[in-house]
Amino acid sequence: MTDEPKTIAFVLYPGLTLLDLAGPLQVLGALSELGMPYRAVTVAERKEPMGTDTPLSLLATHTFAEVPRPAAVMVPGGGAPTMRALTDETLLSYLRGAAESAEFMTSVCTGAMILGAAGLLEGREATTHWLFLESLKEFGATPARKRWVEDGPMITAAGVSAGIDLALHLVGRIAGDEVQRGVQFMIEYDPEPPLGPLDWSAPPRELFQQWMESSLRQGLEGHPELLARLLVHV
Repeated sequence: MTDEPKTIAFVLYPGLTLLDLAGPLQVLGALSELGMPYRAVTVAERKEPMGTDTPLSLLATHTFAEVPRPAAVMVPGGGAPTMRALTDETLLSYLRGAAESAEFMTSVCTGAMILGAAGLLEGREATTHWLFLESLKEFGATPARKRWVEDGPMITAAGVSAGIDLALHLVGRIAGDEVQRGVQFMIEYDPEPPLGPLDWSAPPRELFQQWMESSLRQGLEGHPELLARLLVHV
C-alpha cells in the first residue's frame, strides 16, 4: 500500500445527469473504505454550486488545477448541458491533460461524447446512450452496442445505470474479482426491473427523437458546424 492514494477524479459540469455520477462514485468510493490506496474526488473548473438534471446541486471538492494528474477520470453525461460541454475548452483541455498520464479515462452515457470532443476516442471502440450511439462516429470512434467498452485506457459505458456496471468492472481491474463481488454485495446491486429486461431489437427511438434534437439544438446553439454533424444521426 502506498503512502499517497491514487486519485479517481469525477468531473462536474452544470446540468449533468446525477445518476451518471452518483452510481459510479458510490461504487468506486468503496475502494478507500476497504483499505485500498485510492480516493474519489469531484473536480470542476471552480468550487461553486452547480445544478444537475434533478433539483439537487453539487459542489466540487477540487478544481481542475488541484488535480492535474489523476489516476482515473470519470465523465458523466446528460442532455443539452452535455452537448454544451462539447465546446467547453477548459473542460476538454483538462481531459486531454489528464489523459496523458491517467491509467483509465472513463465515461457514462453521453459523457463519451465529451471524451470524443476532446479527441480521446479517435480510432477506438466506444459506447454511449443508445440514442446517441451513432454520433460517436463524428469523433472518430467506432460505436459498439455494449453495456460498457474497454479500449486501451478508455472505458465507456452506455446510458445512465450502465455506469454502475462500468464502475464495478473498474473495481475488478483495480482490486480483483473478490473485491468487485464484495462491492456488488455491499450496494446490493442485483437488478430486477419491474418489466424485466429490455428488448433491444425495438427501442422506442421515436418517443425520444424530439428530445434528442432539442438537446442538440439547445446545447450547440452558436456552433452550427458541430450541430449539423450531430443532427445527421437524429
